[in-house]
Amino acid sequence: MSDPGRLERWRSGWHAPAGPGEIWRVAAPLIVATASLSLMQFTDRMFLAWHDANSLRAVVPAGILAFTMTCGFLALVGYGQTFVAHHHGAGDPYGCARSAAQAVLLALLSWPAVLAVAPLGRAIIRASGHAPDVAALEREYFDLVMLGSLGPLLTQAFGGFFSGRGHTRATMWAHLGGNLLNIALNYCWIFGRAGFPALGLRGAALATVTAGFAPAFGLGLRFFAPSVRRRFDTLGAFRPDLRLLGRLLRFGLPAAGHMWLDLTSFAFFVFLAGRFGPAEQAAGNIALTVNALAFLPTIGIGHAASIVVGQYQGRNDPARAERAGWTALAMAAGYMGTVGLTYVLFPTAYVSLFTDRGPGSVPHGEVFPIARRLLVVLALWSTGDATDLALAGALKGAGDTRFVMTFSLAMAYGLFVGGELLIVGVFGGGVYAAWAWTCVYIAAMAFGYLHRFRRGRWKRIDLLGRGAAATAPDTLQVAL
Repeated sequence: MSDPGRLERWRSGWHAPAGPGEIWRVAAPLIVATASLSLMQFTDRMFLAWHDANSLRAVVPAGILAFTMTCGFLALVGYGQTFVAHHHGAGDPYGCARSAAQAVLLALLSWPAVLAVAPLGRAIIRASGHAPDVAALEREYFDLVMLGSLGPLLTQAFGGFFSGRGHTRATMWAHLGGNLLNIALNYCWIFGRAGFPALGLRGAALATVTAGFAPAFGLGLRFFAPSVRRRFDTLGAFRPDLRLLGRLLRFGLPAAGHMWLDLTSFAFFVFLAGRFGPAEQAAGNIALTVNALAFLPTIGIGHAASIVVGQYQGRNDPARAERAGWTALAMAAGYMGTVGLTYVLFPTAYVSLFTDRGPGSVPHGEVFPIARRLLVVLALWSTGDATDLALAGALKGAGDTRFVMTFSLAMAYGLFVGGELLIVGVFGGGVYAAWAWTCVYIAAMAFGYLHRFRRGRWKRIDLLGRGAAATAPDTLQVAL
């Protein structure tokens, strides 16, 4: 960088439209928000590991199951962000408000549906084959988190209005405040501090639910603030718009399907891994918790790809939309590759955070040899995960949601779940074989998204319905 010409070229590339600077401007607050979420989950599970081993064994499968049962609704409501991005790119401020308003209405309608599917989650816990004392804790945590799902739904809806326009700092501060509150409540309600009773896993669930409403409240107040109301007429936009709601459902339902398929297949893997034994289950939960600390910030880059691609598509500028997708991929892969290297180099530092913290806590000697190998597997799939997040986000931002859903269905259940059933159920493979197959699945997903994005069919999708000339490709036909 001592050559002034090279430095100037680097600066030009960084600040170019759809370049790293633009992606970073949108992604950085989202990364902070998701990093705070991962830190909250990390400390939550670390506190529970200190409390007792059964709480750690229960919280990861129960938490993943609860998120799996709600993720489709969250993705559907959150797809309002993409409509906001397209309207913002098209220079339509009232369209931004109308899109967000439909997302809020969907959030309110989705909460009863979330509660209606909760019995299915309880049935999955009963059928999991987990130890009875662990299964009882799983159900208690699951029930409370499902009951409090309205908070995250409203957060997604209100947050999309700000994130879709690239104002991601608003969502950052809302999530940061909620997650810090969650950490404080976890400490008080798990261990019984500051005059509260020690509630263990129940306290962790109550903290998650209580803090989950904080971001929704803050973003909702800002959505209806006088300055925002005057500029976007957010109060006037807050009524049903059947045409816009129909388009939101048309593109948002496949996006919800993709997320649900992805998460249900992974939840199946987590519950299947719980059958290998207490040490293997604890080691797997530790490895997944460590990975979440690195993985969730990459979701911020994927969301940024969706926002920036959507804005450029709204401006009818597919060339820059494509560049934004490749830029997001390079940033995500570079980050996850670096973090994956730390899994290999510093496994003791990671595992020691969860082990040997007193009577009943997770014993280091039993889980470390297993967790160390699983961290190596995580390092191998890190770059593939980054590719999946960045390019799936870019494709969904362009409106190519049907392909993403259909491809996810084929890979998640045709390859991943089907392969795990054969490896574990038929051939009797153990925890390492099950985790290795996850690497194969993630690599296959990465190659599929790479191919789809390079072909560029997504450039012809007309998300806003602005003209018959710009028709969406038949993305139901998965032509890889």
